[in-house]
This record gives sequence, structure tokens and C-alpha cells, in this order.
Amino acid sequence: MRINKFIAHAGVASRRKAEELIKQGLVTVNGQIVTELATTIKSGDLVEVEGTPIYNEEKVYYLLNKPRGVISSVSDDKGRKTVIDLLPTVKERIYPVGRLDWDTTGLLILTNDGDFTDKMIHPRNEIDKVYVARVKGIATKDNLRPLTKGVVIDGRKTKPARYTILKVDKEKDRSVVELTIHEGRNHQVKKMFESVGLLVDKLSRTRFGTLDVTGLRPGEYRRLNKKEISQLHNAALNNIK
Repeated sequence: MRINKFIAHAGVASRRKAEELIKQGLVTVNGQIVTELATTIKSGDLVEVEGTPIYNEEKVYYLLNKPRGVISSVSDDKGRKTVIDLLPTVKERIYPVGRLDWDTTGLLILTNDGDFTDKMIHPRNEIDKVYVARVKGIATKDNLRPLTKGVVIDGRKTKPARYTILKVDKEKDRSVVELTIHEGRNHQVKKMFESVGLLVDKLSRTRFGTLDVTGLRPGEYRRLNKKEISQLHNAALNNIK
């Protein structure tokens, strides 16, 4: 098994993140630093990441209703609360599938399955990620239309998105809009709205593929069942062009 796949299967990180760790010289095999991505791991090899031995674990999948003020990371050098802190009884080394900003709430999946993570976050698989945003300004079909064709943020054009205007409050000069995207770039939803003149002041992810957070209060989580995991896998496979 190639080393990046081994690390992903051990639940340390996705394959892409594993490749970064390898390139940074943070991975050793039998005590030797390995930087070659094509390195193959054999039975009995001792693999360590940042000095910690890693082993394959049972694959687990959790759904969290992320509250505001929590970091979507496994750790934080500033001592802030992370999403891992919200799942204290989970023994496996899980990590979030993608990220939600510190002030963004809603649905977040956590797992130790690197292959699953790659499927869920890769734009080519077109997994729906649905957000509800409260924005400053009046949302109209005219000013939101560019989002359906893609807008340029950070020098790259986004994939076409879908929107639904849920509420417009002219007296308070604000609107509520549901936006469906297939990517997960840094601050993407906020930057997309900003590109059409609307500033987000509240944001929540309400759906990811076939999942929603029905029945979960902020900070609560539950384990996904086999049917839900299968539905997500199938959604990714069916959307590959």
C-alpha cells in the first residue's frame, strides 16, 4: 500500500494532507524520514507521523451540528476549542471533512476514512453543500444571477451554484438566501456573496449530500449509519462525469 493511502486509512489525514506531511519530512518508516510519495508500506513496517506511531483503525463516521465559535480542526495552537473537543467519547483519531469557519454553524462530518474524505470534498463529485446565509442588502434575481454562472474569487472562477431567496426585509435592509455549491474553498460562500454586493453576517450549512442536522442541537453529534454512508458514496459515484 502506498504511504499516503496508509496514512489516510489510519485516520490521520486525507490522502492530500498526507502527501503534504510526507513532503514536509514529518513521516518516518522504520525510523527513516520518507519524502517519496511512491513509497510502499509492507506488513510489519513501523510508520510514524510527527513521531507518533500510526495503525489502521476501524472506520467511523460522525455527524456534528457545529456551533458558532468552534474551530474546524483537530487542534489549535491558540488554545481555542475545536470540533474534536465536542466529541470527547470518540477514541478513534477523527478529523473534519472540509471546514466551516469559526463563526459558521451547521453540518460537519468527522471521520478517520481518508478515501471517503477525498470523495466528499472533491468538486468533480458534485456533492451538494447547502448553506443558508443572512446577508446585508436586498437579494434579487438580478444581483444573484452571476452566482449561477460562476464568479471569480481569489483569481479562480467558482462552479455554477443554485440559490433560493428565502426572505427579504426591506426595512432592515437584509435578506436570507439558500445557496447550494459543490466546492469547499476558503471562505467561499462569504466571498461569493461579497462578489455580488451582499455581505454575510450569519451563515449555516444545513445540508451535505443526503444529510441534514435534524434532531441535533448545536454541539450535539451522532454516528452515521451504514445506509447514510452508502448514500454519500453513491452520490459521489453517480456525479462523476
